[in-house]
Amino acid sequence: MVKQAKAQRMLTHDQIWAALDRLAARAGLSPSGLAKRAGLDPTTFNKSKRVTSDGRERWPSTESIAKALAAAEASIEIFARLIDDDRGDGRTIPLLGFAQASANSAFDEQGSPSGKGWSEIALPTSDDISAFALEISGDALMPAYRNGDVILVSPGAPVRKGDRVVVKTKAGEMMIATLKRRTAKALELQPLDATLGERAMAAGDVAWVARIVWASQ
Repeated sequence: MVKQAKAQRMLTHDQIWAALDRLAARAGLSPSGLAKRAGLDPTTFNKSKRVTSDGRERWPSTESIAKALAAAEASIEIFARLIDDDRGDGRTIPLLGFAQASANSAFDEQGSPSGKGWSEIALPTSDDISAFALEISGDALMPAYRNGDVILVSPGAPVRKGDRVVVKTKAGEMMIATLKRRTAKALELQPLDATLGERAMAAGDVAWVARIVWASQ
């Protein structure tokens, strides 16, 4: 009975990895972004690295946890609280790199995540169960978004003039822009990429538009 009680108090594989996800979100980063900031291989904390090819659990090293804590400017006490955090306010949301998001298989017709390549990230709670996150790569969207920033996209949120949005065309193009005007027939956009000029496109050419409701900064 004593041995069983002790076993029940041991940390689990899922608890440690969930705490690392929460640590990254606390710092406004994706797990890969936290790894990069910590000077580790960007894939160190990826979901695919948490289980070996033969199904065995892979635990993060104490060195990688220490470097992650330093990068996130967090103490071991904070990490302990993140392990015990079972309130559910850090639920995971599908995450994909923006560069990969234009693939035809990345979304269904309604703009919800589908197909392979998605990982997960703990972000501020969104009431939209279809919300997803995209990680920015490169500096084309500066100063609005930097390399490694994560944006939370809510397909269910109302879209209004002046909102920053993600737009997917039926031809497969994907862009982040400010909505200037929207009518039943057309969409007028100002892409955040400074190399692109103002865009106007027919409503029939747009697959979906979703509002950006949060961004790590």
